[in-house]
Amino acid sequence: MPVSLLWAVDAYGRVYCLSTVGQQWEQSRNAQMEFKRVTAAHLCCWGIACDNNIYLNVHASDLPIRYQEHTFENQRWNPVDGFSDRLLLSDRWQWSDITGLQHQHLDSFQLPSSNWEWEGDWYVDENLEGEPTEKEGWTYAMDFPATYTKEKKWNSCVRRRRWLRYRRYNAMDTWAKIPPQQAALPDPFSDLSCGGWEISEDPSGQQSLWAVSLQGKVWFREGISHHNPEGSSWVEVPLPGEVVQISCGPVDLVWAVLWEGQLIAREGISRDCSRGTSWAVVESPNPEVGAIHVAVGINVVWAVTKDNKVWFRRGVNSHNPCGSGWISMVGEMIMINVGLNDQVWAIGCEDRGVYFRQGVTSSELSGKTWKAISVPRDGDRSHSSASTNSLHSAGCFFSGEVRAPSVVSDAESDRENPAGDAVISNVAFPCPDTSVDAPKNASSELCTEPLKSHIPKVTSDSFISELVSDRKPTKTSRYVELPSSAVLKEEVIPGEGEVDVLSSDAITYTQSGGPPDLQWSNVDLEEAQIQHVRTGAVPDLTDSCSLTSVATFTLAMEDQYGADEHPLWAWVSGGGCSVECHSQLNWFNCSLNTSVLQSMSLSVSPAQTAAWRKQIFEQLSERSKREMDNFRHYEQAIEQSVWVKKGPLQWWRDWKPHKWIDVHFALEQFSGAEGDKDGILFIYYNYNEEKKYLHAFINEVTILVPVLNDSKHTFAIYTPERIKQRWPIRLAAATELEMYDWLALLSVCCSDSRGIHGPPSKQAIWSITCKGDIFVSEPSSALEAMPYPTPCDQMFWRQVGGHLRLVDCNSLGIVWGIGYDHTAWVYSGGYGGGFFQGLASSTDNIYTQTDVKSVHIYENQRWNPVTGYSNRGLPTDRYMWSDASGYHECTRAGTKPPSPQWTWVSDWAVDYSVSGGTDREGWQYAADFPASYHGFKTIKDFVRRRRWARKCKLTTTGPWQEIPPIPLSDVTILPCAVHSSMDPVPLWAISDKGDVLCRLGVTPLTPAGTSWLHVGTDQPFKSISVGAASQVWGIARDGSAFYRGSVSAQSSAGDCWYHIPSPAKQKLKQVSVGKTSVYTVDENGNLWYRLGVTPSYPQGSSWEHISNNVRKVSVGPLDQVWIIADKVQGSHSLSCGTVCHRLGVQPMEPKGQSWDYGIGGGWDHITVRGNSMEPPHIRLSSMTDPSLAAPHTPLPARST
Repeated sequence: MPVSLLWAVDAYGRVYCLSTVGQQWEQSRNAQMEFKRVTAAHLCCWGIACDNNIYLNVHASDLPIRYQEHTFENQRWNPVDGFSDRLLLSDRWQWSDITGLQHQHLDSFQLPSSNWEWEGDWYVDENLEGEPTEKEGWTYAMDFPATYTKEKKWNSCVRRRRWLRYRRYNAMDTWAKIPPQQAALPDPFSDLSCGGWEISEDPSGQQSLWAVSLQGKVWFREGISHHNPEGSSWVEVPLPGEVVQISCGPVDLVWAVLWEGQLIAREGISRDCSRGTSWAVVESPNPEVGAIHVAVGINVVWAVTKDNKVWFRRGVNSHNPCGSGWISMVGEMIMINVGLNDQVWAIGCEDRGVYFRQGVTSSELSGKTWKAISVPRDGDRSHSSASTNSLHSAGCFFSGEVRAPSVVSDAESDRENPAGDAVISNVAFPCPDTSVDAPKNASSELCTEPLKSHIPKVTSDSFISELVSDRKPTKTSRYVELPSSAVLKEEVIPGEGEVDVLSSDAITYTQSGGPPDLQWSNVDLEEAQIQHVRTGAVPDLTDSCSLTSVATFTLAMEDQYGADEHPLWAWVSGGGCSVECHSQLNWFNCSLNTSVLQSMSLSVSPAQTAAWRKQIFEQLSERSKREMDNFRHYEQAIEQSVWVKKGPLQWWRDWKPHKWIDVHFALEQFSGAEGDKDGILFIYYNYNEEKKYLHAFINEVTILVPVLNDSKHTFAIYTPERIKQRWPIRLAAATELEMYDWLALLSVCCSDSRGIHGPPSKQAIWSITCKGDIFVSEPSSALEAMPYPTPCDQMFWRQVGGHLRLVDCNSLGIVWGIGYDHTAWVYSGGYGGGFFQGLASSTDNIYTQTDVKSVHIYENQRWNPVTGYSNRGLPTDRYMWSDASGYHECTRAGTKPPSPQWTWVSDWAVDYSVSGGTDREGWQYAADFPASYHGFKTIKDFVRRRRWARKCKLTTTGPWQEIPPIPLSDVTILPCAVHSSMDPVPLWAISDKGDVLCRLGVTPLTPAGTSWLHVGTDQPFKSISVGAASQVWGIARDGSAFYRGSVSAQSSAGDCWYHIPSPAKQKLKQVSVGKTSVYTVDENGNLWYRLGVTPSYPQGSSWEHISNNVRKVSVGPLDQVWIIADKVQGSHSLSCGTVCHRLGVQPMEPKGQSWDYGIGGGWDHITVRGNSMEPPHIRLSSMTDPSLAAPHTPLPARST
């Protein structure tokens, strides 16, 4: 679970935040004034201060907020001056934007506000579509506008160059005032809400901010993005009435409350229209009592009416933002807020405490029960271990009698209990057997004088007020306990105006005889303070009292610092708080009992601890001698037995016609005389009414791969022979659980037969399948031996729990991985996880891991002269709803998640982030299927397509710990020798936005590191690799290569980037650097080797083509080369995603000679950067014989 924050404002305007892994409220120290309310997003928090201005708090991050300003300098050639700034009257401006229509001189660029600063001066961009330009960055063309080239030709009459300058947002982790726009707003704001960051997959991070003014108008903030967190301007949104409060969800839900108590929902919100088009009026849940507050999420709407009742709106989604009906919920609240994952927070009506809705899941959006968040604040002192006696007297140990403290003077009371301090119990537990002994005349001694200090309260409409209410000293309130578990029963009543009421018997009275008539409130501030000052005694409670009330009064009198332990909260916002159904929160633990244990532990002296340790050690030594030393002369017992497991499975038949047939599967495992274990697999089947069987030895099995699909729970068994054939033994189980049982058992048996146990070694080779499964292999020293290396089809691979997209490692045991959702993970040192249980998994260092990825399908259409573009295609066309290839039909209704482990977490939506661009509706056009698609329509385009995406989520376990908060797209760790000691270890990464980062503090003891160091670039990157001697190479998103200069232990980030020309007419996509070798892969699957790389000239000289049909490359610390190859020929068919090893790599021949095939297909990533085992040196005279034929290159040749 990523660390995120819950924000809240108390009755005094102080802003607090509570971390999902924290146990106390942290006050926002840099807030120089009081705030009315706040609204939080994932990376920032907005607030309205008491000066009626809007402030923004952007969370501090190692990744700075940078914005690139650019302008173009244009020149025209003339016979007299050559190229000069003397342009024709019809030409563009000398300094302009890319279109030439807008004048943009260097001096015209100004900082948006005082929260920004320039990083440097203007400089020329010397890059053109991945290729370095000539000196001074000029590009040439025949006229404006035209296609520009870096070479000057005889007809080049105009030229231009781009100037760049970066500005940085410097108001991080502080409340920065949003600058007012030129036209002042007519009135200040009273409410605001942010959201809309999940409307599209736009990497710019657009965000919507809605605000309500005191006159009831609604305003929308435009231009908010990652690069411009402040936004640009306010735009008024038309309304059907006056609004008092508004709420915006993460996607496209926006609701507001009118002064009359009705609600309105915004319609027409989309990627291209974030403000929406119109409002739809929704009636209040109770027509007699209007609504005062509304909160929306992704698929939920919650509301609070004027009688403080909570309501849930059912049937809400992106297609029906108004929903279908209201459901009454248990509890009374003054405000409510919905955060990420539709989790709900609220503020109680009676005690003004913050409550969290438990049990909210995707299948049960309404949750189950309210639970109070009972954690202290960082300014409170009552949660320390200073006073243990007060805890006992408060009833924490269920004492039957509570005595009144001694009377204190008025001066002491005023000094130790300042105005506004309050003790409020969040949750009361009825305790009918508990009584309180107190003076009977305590209530008659109440002071009738007005208090000198004003105690602020929170009114029913959640506005902060400093007026003292007219509550009488004898005011009482009835207490209704919030149920710990509520079973919600819904009555379905059709019609918009009618309401569904949840029936529940969870309301508990404090007396068993009938309804409560206890004269006690959840604390009346004036009344409690008057009683404390005047009498110093506990008031008379005639009937039974709850334990919490006893603790409240006692703490208020005996622990003078505890008077403000339970503050009055005015507002809460969880828009940036990520809580999931399986999240373990520390918000509900009683800090008082922890204080008692801490204070009790202080009574044990270090001398006593040392004596105990010595005594325990002596006892263990005596026991070891008694139980083991006296029996060393006996021979060790070795179990020699045969163990058999059988079960029915299905087998994919080897011969044609291939089909699933029922078989009996048996595993026989036996132990040898030396204690070693081995086994045999048997598959019994019938062929032509004859019983036959197929067998495989356990020590020959190289890998077990789960192959999950929609129809069957299958897994594959590979042996060296079947790896060569590309045809594994495929078996299917009846249930997913049965399949995982077999996989876990077979994996343990295969590991036992090879003597492999525990976590992977530091030299292990890591690989990942296209489904995200993680496998490791323990290499031998003969794997890189010459001239007879171990064939890689004999390598044994075992699975490790977790789910990743890529992984990188080194020989010090540091392993990092990145998920499909760009979350970074670090290896914790354990093994197992996932479906591995018991002895197959370590008991510690196993953590919950989640991953989210998108499933894509394509909508295809063809143009005809009658209807235009429609879903009526030709008989030879692809399916109108298909996958990317067009060979398989994939409809929105029929497409399922990749496997049963995945669950949908969103609806289908048009994906605009497609290579080649799209139009406003997401369409791409082409002349025919399949062809090169572009994002605009031409007269020759007869077909079009658009991609739909839907997110699904996986939850599993594995030896991986999350590294928040920056999402990454690539990571690389410095490969090093076996016995090398490097502290810290260089680690570089690329964020999902293309920023280059350097990780600080990475060591074998702290593999996660400490912080990120941002390395500036002129353009976003997509791949990076660090090799020996701190060689850092990167690939930009435009396909150009860069080398980072002057990187060393003293300067971990280097000083500048050197642009390396790419291979001719190729765009690179991935790079890997070893000891002395640099390899890259381009977008066409070609593998390139960099020639001329030397310590004195690390940039190299040129590129040499090595092979084709390559997907990924990994270069190890000894320059060993491994790839993931496509189109590898097997005995049955071609396989894509095959692990291949480059043979013949030597210092004098770093490019190698040929390829050796390993496991595949279906593999997507491999890293050998941890294998630094030196191969044995074997000298043979035949190696120098030139008559030996050169090994062939098995990869198919690329057609030109």
